[in-house]
Amino acid sequence: MDGLAALDKMTFLTLDDFGKPDRVLVLDTETTGLFGAPKDLVVDIGICEAVLSTGTVKDIYSSIVGYDVTEWPDEMCHSWIFENTDLTVDMVAAAKPFLQVKQEVAKLLRGEFITCYNVQYDLDKFLYMPPWNLKTTFLEVRDIMFSARDICRLPNVDPRIAEYRYPKLDFAYEKILAGADPAGIHGKQDHRALSDARVASHLMIRMFRDGQYDPTDMKGRHAAQSRFS
Repeated sequence: MDGLAALDKMTFLTLDDFGKPDRVLVLDTETTGLFGAPKDLVVDIGICEAVLSTGTVKDIYSSIVGYDVTEWPDEMCHSWIFENTDLTVDMVAAAKPFLQVKQEVAKLLRGEFITCYNVQYDLDKFLYMPPWNLKTTFLEVRDIMFSARDICRLPNVDPRIAEYRYPKLDFAYEKILAGADPAGIHGKQDHRALSDARVASHLMIRMFRDGQYDPTDMKGRHAAQSRFS
């Protein structure tokens, strides 16, 4: 089977083709976060390997994403990510270019089980869409945030909505791990992609260990991306 035929077949792969997920890659992106502005771009991406059966987490990828920032409007140069973390516009300008990062990420993710803390953001808004276009190249498993919501049970701000609201990553990590800190954040989320992917990985493993996370449970998925539904 040639490469194109193999990639086309990936679109139709199901859980039955692979068996129960054990090794899961947990991905996080940080972006310029400009809703309604000219562009919302991924500027930082991190990936961890989490093995559910052993509870181990390993960093496998981290990169700032480079762009020609001379073309950016002021609102992009003053995005939340640059004002509230150690990431700077100069670091983005000096980083490896987007196309190189995309190729590296695509190679790592191809054929793997992938999840995030908030798939609607990292996958639906970015990696499944242009210019990333990685929608059919890997298999998505349960959003870590969904299981965290079911455990944290935070009341919705609108009392008319019975469904619990989604907890922020640092809140869920602190509550569910009961003060344990295997990700080594020392009580403060730094909002960099690799660190957040590491936090989400350890959160997923704790919930899996406690019987509260099933990677194949895709109930509540925001969109029809699942291979397991």
